[in-house]
Amino acid sequence: MMAVRENPPYADPSGTVVRAGPGDLFMLSQVIADAFYGLAPSQWLVADPDARRRIFPAYFQLYVEHALAAGLVFTTPDRAAAALWIPVSEAVEGPSGDYDTRLAAITDPWTDRFRAFDQALDSHHPAGCPHHHLALLAVRPDRQGRGIGTMMLHVHHALLDEQGVPAYLEAANQHTRAMYLRHGYADHGAPIQLPGGPLMFPMWRPPVR
Repeated sequence: MMAVRENPPYADPSGTVVRAGPGDLFMLSQVIADAFYGLAPSQWLVADPDARRRIFPAYFQLYVEHALAAGLVFTTPDRAAAALWIPVSEAVEGPSGDYDTRLAAITDPWTDRFRAFDQALDSHHPAGCPHHHLALLAVRPDRQGRGIGTMMLHVHHALLDEQGVPAYLEAANQHTRAMYLRHGYADHGAPIQLPGGPLMFPMWRPPVR
């Protein structure tokens, strides 16, 4: 598996991007839930706004837990953002253990939508080439538009470039797709069509030598 240096205490020498730890689990899950609340894929997952607000923090806790255990989670000193990177070997592996059971308990009665979402993304995920998957990049709504997401991308991209590791992600809409295009990503195959819902956009970034 190709991966960045093991357990760096932070990624940015200035300390503006730091490595998250288990104590950040609940705060960063809430940051992601708030940032993703209004996105079209989120509305497709849970149409009811109140239910979505209730479900999302626990749902994204599953992502953060997995990234803390199997990847890298970066944040800012004030915990205003989160970037979840998962190193992927030639075979794509998802969360293990009791993920399915916990997902059903958290998302009922919308569990079928969440399972369809996972299946749609998994079916497009590239296999056969080690890479880092940007599972989630979120900035707290009141801190968006200040370059925080760009800063967090630059920090990890520098590490990936140094070691010759590509990156993959799924953009939630055309706006975020355009942002990632500016940061060296390109479309990777056809868009992902959520069943009866919006499109998402798989993207790939080769390392910059």
